[in-house]
Amino acid sequence: MRVIVFGASGMIGHGALYASLRDEAVTEVVAVVRTPLDVAHPKLRQIAHADFTDFTSIQDELTGLDACFYCLGVSAVGRSEAEYTRVTYDYVLAATRVLITASPDLTFVYVSGEGTDPTGRSRQMWARVKGRTEHALQALPMTAYMFRLGFVQPVDGAVSRTPLYRRIYRVTAALHPLLGRLFPRYVTTTDAVGRAMLAVARPGSNAPAVLRNSDINHLAASRR
Repeated sequence: MRVIVFGASGMIGHGALYASLRDEAVTEVVAVVRTPLDVAHPKLRQIAHADFTDFTSIQDELTGLDACFYCLGVSAVGRSEAEYTRVTYDYVLAATRVLITASPDLTFVYVSGEGTDPTGRSRQMWARVKGRTEHALQALPMTAYMFRLGFVQPVDGAVSRTPLYRRIYRVTAALHPLLGRLFPRYVTTTDAVGRAMLAVARPGSNAPAVLRNSDINHLAASRR
């Protein structure tokens, strides 16, 4: 299996990247980045690219891929709807336009969020925008899964790029085993997310199109 990861420098992308590098069924991991990752691995190929609204210049490097793990995202805090839409909607659709042509049989996994509203009626801006993105992806001629993540504990060196979240995760790190036992439907880890992505990318996956933390934990267990 050959996979591509967008957002590999982020917390969720870290989980997807390292789960893929560890998986024996994965023969190559392509990471599209603005700045090269400080990671060296024989299976990893990095593509430095600046304009995330247009990937046509690297289209020839994206052929023959089996799965895309799209983990690129930003917090909506302090951003206008236009700014948030550019990253959360425009970047995603730009990637899919190229991938559908270069790797038409690819499985696309999009990192969404618990509370996403595909109806567009939510009062929360981020939920409306992610809902638009989900709706657009599901209308495309490709296999697509929406990972509506709830609470995700970073593990294996994954670090959130949002300062507030980093403080929260430091506090919850010691509590994570207890939280996982008390609320198994709502709590997962970055590693589990990565393994679940690999599970839905396998041929013949019968996973639902929209997955939440409980689904993710179940699938991750199958990839141990």
